[in-house]
Amino acid sequence: MSDHNENNNNLLELYQDLDRLAGFIDGILDKSKSTELTDNLRLMKHKLLKTRTQMIEEAVKKALMEYLPPVKEEVRSDISLNQAVALIQAVEKEAVRRGIKAVIAIYNSAARPAAIHCMDDAYIASFDVAENKAYTSAALKMSTAVLKDLSQPGQELYGIQHTNQGRIVIFGGGEPLIWQGKIIGALGVSGGTEEQDRELAAFGSTKLEEVMTWQ
Repeated sequence: MSDHNENNNNLLELYQDLDRLAGFIDGILDKSKSTELTDNLRLMKHKLLKTRTQMIEEAVKKALMEYLPPVKEEVRSDISLNQAVALIQAVEKEAVRRGIKAVIAIYNSAARPAAIHCMDDAYIASFDVAENKAYTSAALKMSTAVLKDLSQPGQELYGIQHTNQGRIVIFGGGEPLIWQGKIIGALGVSGGTEEQDRELAAFGSTKLEEVMTWQ
């Protein structure tokens, strides 16, 4: 603590010396009749004031580093592979309990595949459907069940299923994965009825916090 105080006192004394020197130069400038001397003195004063400003900035930076708490790491922007697999396994376990043979896909926040599992004897067609449900929820940042209502005739997103090379799915089974207020990916489930897929996807979204805590 004594070294810290001594450094502060030295800094203050140097600052005051520079301030006095700048004032001394002002006194000479008032009396000087030499253009060359005046120009040189003004340049010297400018450098002194610049040095004084730099000293203040450096002192502020050191104080901030010493007294402010460290900056927290930013919230993860994407679900990791391990987290995606753990979440899929949780959904698979629930699918087995319900007697459903499903394909479960997880996409990252950029609507790219993170992990896909096909349960034994799941429908071949379910692979593309599960992928597209995950893609839809990641790309549009909403549940495909919600999108179903918004895409009905007369609604604002009517016909959206014909965009994005036909990858947009407008029935239940896709859910965005939201962690600490940010979308870190999306989950798509296909293999049962629409209601079963929707319920499994909703189950998966409720398991996200548990999975993120494990990993």
